[in-house]
Amino acid sequence: MNEEMIGKIQKLKKKRQAVILAHNYQLPEIQDIADHVEDSLGLSIIASKIEAKVILFCGVLFMAETAAILNPDKIVVIPDPHAGCPMADMITSSALLELKAKHPGVPVVSYVNTTADVKAESDICCTSANSVKVVQSLKEPEIIFVPDKYLGAYTAKQVPDKNFILWPGYCPTHARITIQDIKKAREAHPKAEILVHPECPLEVSNAADKVFSTGGMIRYIRESKNNEFVIVTEEGIIYRLQKENPGKLFYGISDLAVCPNMKKNTLEKVLWELESLEHRVVVPENIRLKAKQAIDRMLLLT
Repeated sequence: MNEEMIGKIQKLKKKRQAVILAHNYQLPEIQDIADHVEDSLGLSIIASKIEAKVILFCGVLFMAETAAILNPDKIVVIPDPHAGCPMADMITSSALLELKAKHPGVPVVSYVNTTADVKAESDICCTSANSVKVVQSLKEPEIIFVPDKYLGAYTAKQVPDKNFILWPGYCPTHARITIQDIKKAREAHPKAEILVHPECPLEVSNAADKVFSTGGMIRYIRESKNNEFVIVTEEGIIYRLQKENPGKLFYGISDLAVCPNMKKNTLEKVLWELESLEHRVVVPENIRLKAKQAIDRMLLLT
């Protein structure tokens, strides 16, 4: 059944002149049919250079919005429009405007895990891979960082000369991971390096051997001489790690480290979307232009 669907997807992809982008947390079968599998920064860079007529984005909605912001002349679709991001929903443009009014002149750094209208009210975007570099690029001694308080706290630790005004948002999947999970993993896998995503609570990041974005984990493991790793992020990345590093061992941190929204995209939905192009992601032009400025400033640093 899957082989038949994959064949249909490949034919439709050619017919539509489409490219399939997938985040590292997607289901294995989605990763296998994708043209590019990356973290949000990698996908942002790819989206900014793509030549296809149609971009089918297997991720969550804010990622497809980012692709639409960068590619106004292309059709951007998402297999399941209900694949949202709870963290992105924790801040609105009106809430950000209120915060900016309380801190006039303070630049806003918004994590890419935000909606287009929040990006439009931001000075620059960042990802978990480049948040430190982005903050260091700003001359002001104080910044507003939204919406992830954990990524913000981790970044603040690396840039102690700046004062951070943090929004109290978080990723529910990463917030479930505890210091007790880290202790259990060290006991169960004493030879393994523990790699933590900075969306985790700061005490979890502090207990890591290394802290990386998903893209950073992939590059580090590829070059590492170590053969065992505990992966402290959403479990979907482990499929890619095993596929690319067959001689190495990977352990998930918790059965709770699963993002249900990332799993909403399926082969069936990819096929249906290529057939219909129904779930188009369109950003109003006035918002798109302002949001693009914040994304472009980030990409210039990359």
